[in-house]
Amino acid sequence: MDGDATDLGRRGFLTGRRHPPRPIRPPWSMSEFFTSLCSRCDACVDACPEAILRPGDGGFPEADFSLGECSFCGACAEACPEPIFDRAARPWALAVGVTDRCLAARRVVCRSCQDACPESAIRFAPAPGGAAHARIDGDACTGCGACVASCPAGAVTLHAQPAPTIPSGGPHAP
Repeated sequence: MDGDATDLGRRGFLTGRRHPPRPIRPPWSMSEFFTSLCSRCDACVDACPEAILRPGDGGFPEADFSLGECSFCGACAEACPEPIFDRAARPWALAVGVTDRCLAARRVVCRSCQDACPESAIRFAPAPGGAAHARIDGDACTGCGACVASCPAGAVTLHAQPAPTIPSGGPHAP
């Protein structure tokens, strides 16, 4: 483990959180190399016009979607002096979820996340008992975070997915 990497297991033990959520790094950043390449200069944080990037654990930048959404303008990648960003890749791999705090699931009329989603990736489907449940089209979702900030109950979540790994024989191994 290099000197800049954080042992999340140990930190979780010491803070009482067994599995702390993986931080969501700026879009297009290569998460598998992020902590070893990032100099923590805050250039990406300062360049973000939406101000959703903030210094996180250890001073490494993280996206905070409670502050707003990402417009994918690329200012963070352009401002960074380190070779962290790959604009040819997808901006990020995020998993979207809706918790049981969702007002619609509690029979309160609310479609805030659906209304805020610029990609129309969130729809509400009727369910038995009259409560509507949010359905997320993972293919349409860009991970911009507009739904997170708009949810009055804080029920919409975005989580970083682990980086895909290449099998030990290379990408073309049987």
